[in-house]
Amino acid sequence: MRIVSVVGTRPQLIKAAALVPALRTRHEERFVDTGQHWDEEMAGSFFAELGLPRPDHTLAVGGGSHAEQTARMLERLEPILARESPDAVLVYGDTNSTLAGALAAAKLAIPVAHVEAGLRSFDRRMPEEINRVVADHLSRWCYAPTPAAVANLAAEGIAGDGVVEVGDLMQDLAARVAGEVRDPSTLEPVAARLGLSIVPGGYVFATIHRAENRETGAMRAWAGLLADVSATRPVVLALHPGTRVALERAGVALAERVRVVPPQAYRTTIALQLHAAAVLTDSGGIQRESAWLGTPCLVLRDRTEWLEAVAGSGGRMIVVGLDRALALAELDRLASPDAAPAIAVARAAALVLRPAGAAEAISRHLAETAA
Repeated sequence: MRIVSVVGTRPQLIKAAALVPALRTRHEERFVDTGQHWDEEMAGSFFAELGLPRPDHTLAVGGGSHAEQTARMLERLEPILARESPDAVLVYGDTNSTLAGALAAAKLAIPVAHVEAGLRSFDRRMPEEINRVVADHLSRWCYAPTPAAVANLAAEGIAGDGVVEVGDLMQDLAARVAGEVRDPSTLEPVAARLGLSIVPGGYVFATIHRAENRETGAMRAWAGLLADVSATRPVVLALHPGTRVALERAGVALAERVRVVPPQAYRTTIALQLHAAAVLTDSGGIQRESAWLGTPCLVLRDRTEWLEAVAGSGGRMIVVGLDRALALAELDRLASPDAAPAIAVARAAALVLRPAGAAEAISRHLAETAA
């Protein structure tokens, strides 16, 4: 099968790093980077680190509003897809790149394959929710990561042989690198590079990037929470450039012991999660990675699409939203300053993470469909 894959953000590059090698064992695959995460800090280093091929086509759409980004992607994708004439266009997740890839392909009557299909927050205020719903309803093949995702699709009338539960691609990649970061010494070059003093269980790792958490009231709430957490141990906040700009525009300051660093490379991010006392995040990817690693995680959202991650965490993952009192109580329960260092060392030493097999399942299903 001749496939054009469309990516544009860091999470999509992570998924592509897991899937592209499996695709290329059976299929002719071409790779398009929309440039939704357009700078080296957000995406550039991932190609080299994760062994991804350089894109066959780069759209360089850059920033802008949702409408501006999506419009530029559609305009630039259409002639590429017409020229490549693929048997399928493969899209990942729930970003503007996902929406544009699915729309451009559907308009050209090219079948769409959607990886991470069926996820729902049931909150249409989220741009990601709109993107994933539209992509699912345009797709010929919906590759769902969980049973709940399959059930969500069925509830919307999407069923049959085009819906396949395949597991989570991100687990395939996390399993590939987890063994490389188990030793606490992996923190030493990270600490030196960042100019921080970090030891296993002695810090909290945080990422915040969702649109709802860039509103002024929300930023004040989570900045206050991080300040409270940092009173007992440092917080390492890997800050999305968009969130940084929003903080500056709103005049919201972060506490001194909240150490802001740029978004980190993939292995570094896994290491920082594994050896942390706990993780605070609104990222779906970080939620799942922390669950696989066994690190306590507080979800800074009112709801999550990853219900299985919460249910299967043994109480280590809690959806706290921006409730400061609840978050602090759960953090003390899960990772008190006194107990966290020993727990973190034991967690890393015992870590065994197996791949989900999602990449092979997707590649094989597409091959069987084409046969």
